[in-house]
Amino acid sequence: MPRPKRCRRICGYPDYWSFAPEGSDICETTTLTLDEFETIRLIDYQKMTQEECAKAMGVSRATVTGIYENVRFKIADAMINGKRIRITGGSYRIDSIPASAKIKEKGENTMRIAVTYEQEMIGQHFGRTEQFKIYDTAEGKILSSQIIDTNGTGHGALAGFLRAAEVEVLICGGIGMGAREALEEVGIQLLPGVSGNADEAVKAYLAGSLAYDPETVCHHHDHEHGEGGCGHHGGGCGSHGCH
Repeated sequence: MPRPKRCRRICGYPDYWSFAPEGSDICETTTLTLDEFETIRLIDYQKMTQEECAKAMGVSRATVTGIYENVRFKIADAMINGKRIRITGGSYRIDSIPASAKIKEKGENTMRIAVTYEQEMIGQHFGRTEQFKIYDTAEGKILSSQIIDTNGTGHGALAGFLRAAEVEVLICGGIGMGAREALEEVGIQLLPGVSGNADEAVKAYLAGSLAYDPETVCHHHDHEHGEGGCGHHGGGCGSHGCH
């Protein structure tokens, strides 16, 4: 049995999640995992040595060397052969949301839905949510679900977390304008203004009968929460890594 991958520490989520060749509507996609992106960011952008990168990510230098060689080939292949680059998934953890390491791999042909979660109910404050319940669904049915602790992280990091977890739809109660914009930037469909039992809300969505208010905005949320590590500029990452 192969050894399980050790989760690699990343400082934050990317500001940009995909890149495509100019003038090409349809092209093959190359996927970079978040730990691969972090390796390139630290070594090629932050100019760290491989040893410094390994320390920042909490892995061995040999692991970093393997990741670095693999991801550089992926990028070269994409550039030479006109492939789209997409960043998602991977064996990673992020300090702002430690439970990020527990996200299950998304299966093929499944839709992933998240709800702000509080004691079986839809949480009413996105920016203060301490848990998400994440559902994998297919053919109008819930296949599995898991509850992830967020530690009440700010809306920027929460949006990045949901994008990295490959969530496609978010069901929530109240949400501020900054959070709405953050979710829009990462391509997550937002269904706000929902209350009641979380499981029943997801079932209603799958049945096409979920009642929600697309105009829901809670203005006071925008002033209560900063970016919380949104993008690779946050999370306390300096030129020498995460501290």
